[in-house]
Amino acid sequence: MNRTLAQIASMSGGTLAGSDGAATKITGVFTDSRNPLKGGLFVPIAGERFDGHAFVESCLAEGAGAFFWQQDHGAPPAGSAILVEDTLEALQQLAAAYLKESRASVVGITGSNGKTTTKDIVNALLSTTFKVHKTQGNYNNHIGLPLTVLSMPEDTQIVILEMGMSGREEIRRLSRIAQPDVAVITNIGEAHLLQLGSREEIARAKLEIISGLKPGGLLICNGDEPLLPAILAEPETERPETMKIVTFGLLQDNDDYPTGMTTHDQGIIFTSRMGGQEAFNLPLLGRHNVVNCLAAMAVAQHFGVGIEQMRQGLAGLKLTGMRIEVISCGNGLTLLNDTYNASPLSMKAAIDTLAGYSRENRKVAVLGDMLELGPQEEQLHREIGLYAASAGVEMLFTYGPLGSHIAEGARENMAHDSVHAYSGKDDLAAALRAMLRAGDVVLFKASRGMKLETVVDALRDHPLQNG
Repeated sequence: MNRTLAQIASMSGGTLAGSDGAATKITGVFTDSRNPLKGGLFVPIAGERFDGHAFVESCLAEGAGAFFWQQDHGAPPAGSAILVEDTLEALQQLAAAYLKESRASVVGITGSNGKTTTKDIVNALLSTTFKVHKTQGNYNNHIGLPLTVLSMPEDTQIVILEMGMSGREEIRRLSRIAQPDVAVITNIGEAHLLQLGSREEIARAKLEIISGLKPGGLLICNGDEPLLPAILAEPETERPETMKIVTFGLLQDNDDYPTGMTTHDQGIIFTSRMGGQEAFNLPLLGRHNVVNCLAAMAVAQHFGVGIEQMRQGLAGLKLTGMRIEVISCGNGLTLLNDTYNASPLSMKAAIDTLAGYSRENRKVAVLGDMLELGPQEEQLHREIGLYAASAGVEMLFTYGPLGSHIAEGARENMAHDSVHAYSGKDDLAAALRAMLRAGDVVLFKASRGMKLETVVDALRDHPLQNG
């Protein structure tokens, strides 16, 4: 964003503290005082445990061009101040105004799992034809989304905005800032059960994305999830007039679904109903990523991207912090590092990916606690154990107090000597080194708080006792 102080004040609903400098150009916006932006606008966020107003003067000393100042904080320090009632709301209003001025088309993406992967695939497909800007990292909340918008180059044609949440009304707020032309819902899982209590409430929260959808906008949603049409039919669901819907998924009653899939070492070659006989090479493992790709292809098709351009986009696909990192070790192991986060839905998808490996490889899963699942957490962990056993996992190692319930579920259908539960990482790593052998494919999956990647590091190129 490149605007004058006077323009920024008008766009954000603020007032210049003085008449001097109204024509001063400001480039960029930042909220982190540790990384001041020279010539940029500093937005001090006032939270429960911190207050960015305390760092305004240091940001000015580092070269910031101007700053928001919340009126209930008294007189602002010397400098180019824009007085606002609430700095966060002013940031959001500024982003919404900048987005309208830009005339860029907006794609909003949410879902319990697969948001970031789908965003990256959408970016790869659209970038073959358009100037695209997308959410970076985890900038998908009430602060990150406005900052993503305000970092958008003026000539952007399509902006892709990931929308995350932990409770109700959060996505509604983001959608009203973004006013998307296209909204994507990847799926409805069990993440945030602790906060929301039921999958129905999670579905309602995710469907808040259509509250800001432009009239005549397009909703692209996972048609395998029966909760979505049920919640859409509720009279309380806020939706635009003349909304169009396209569904994707594995089931054949969707608008698009896979008609064939072949796994290879680096990904999956698939055909789909939309693509007819045309084959697409997706450089990602797991059929859940084929489903994510179908959602992205529906977005690309909406914007007129052709099949050959889609192929080119997939060939150059780059993911944000790849969730499943494939590590080929010098000791003969293949490690699937998926320790970024976990929910029952993503855990099953990761197990499916492991199951897709060749019969020549022994399939081993190392699964840890899934956090924030609420009162149903023990049963949900047992169900993962049952799922692992049914998917053909040959050896299962669990870590953590909730992981022990995964082991309990697995033992119902697996030999007890193939299931091992551990409460300590050192013991777990030692057991893996003792029992694994060259040629094994080993999946690691747990919630981020379990830090299971330390066990991955302990196995990486470490000699195995079985050679």
